[in-house]
Amino acid sequence: MYAADALRQRHLIAWQQYLAERPGRGGAPLKPRSINKRLETARGFLSFLASQGYVQSTLADTLQYVRQPKLLPGSVLEHAQVRKLLSRIPTTDACGHRDRAMLELLYSSGIRVGELLGLDVHDIDPRNATMRVTGKADKERIVPIGRTALRYLDSYRLAVRPFLLRDRSEKALFLDAHGGRLAYHRVLRIVHRYARLAGLAVNVTPHTFRRSCTTELIRSGANMYHVKELLGHESLDTLKHYAKLTIADLKKTHAKHHPRERSLD
Repeated sequence: MYAADALRQRHLIAWQQYLAERPGRGGAPLKPRSINKRLETARGFLSFLASQGYVQSTLADTLQYVRQPKLLPGSVLEHAQVRKLLSRIPTTDACGHRDRAMLELLYSSGIRVGELLGLDVHDIDPRNATMRVTGKADKERIVPIGRTALRYLDSYRLAVRPFLLRDRSEKALFLDAHGGRLAYHRVLRIVHRYARLAGLAVNVTPHTFRRSCTTELIRSGANMYHVKELLGHESLDTLKHYAKLTIADLKKTHAKHHPRERSLD
């Protein structure tokens, strides 16, 4: 066995090379995220050894995190697909009307599902068509509500929510069948059910509505700074990935409007 003080840079470099070449499940190489998790654990252990005087304090720096590729966002629905999904929601009963109001609001505003479920009745300002949203780190922001979403939200809030309410002191906007605040796992099941009824082949989650809203706004030429404020992002970096999604639109525009693409010779 080797003692801790026998560790050298070459050992760590060899181990990181092994991680890069090691096959994961299915025979494919480990993903950068998986490698970085192992490196983080190893760096923490090396820092502990350094604090005990077994290795040099700079030894942990030998392990360099793998740069993770900046991928495009996950599942994104076209507007026609969203409309198809929403049209599958029956609004003839209380829960169906609640579901339609929730998903219309997610698609209209692009808020996170956690922000949606955290909404209280008093957070909605129907006169100004806005809502107060509490995001990450308890930061509040005012978000506009689109006309269609507001119509379903108003009818739910005024005519449907009272039927679901069990305790008059309950402040949550969206209630489950027992009158309590709706939970994320229930919303996930709701989204999966309607996506299945709509025959959508992609994996649709509550976050898909946020991505789809963002994509449509950027595709339509919305100011990136305004979109950032709407979504509650700290910087514009995240939105740069969405901009890549519009290359298909750019190609269509180029083919349609460039004179050389319209000519036959």
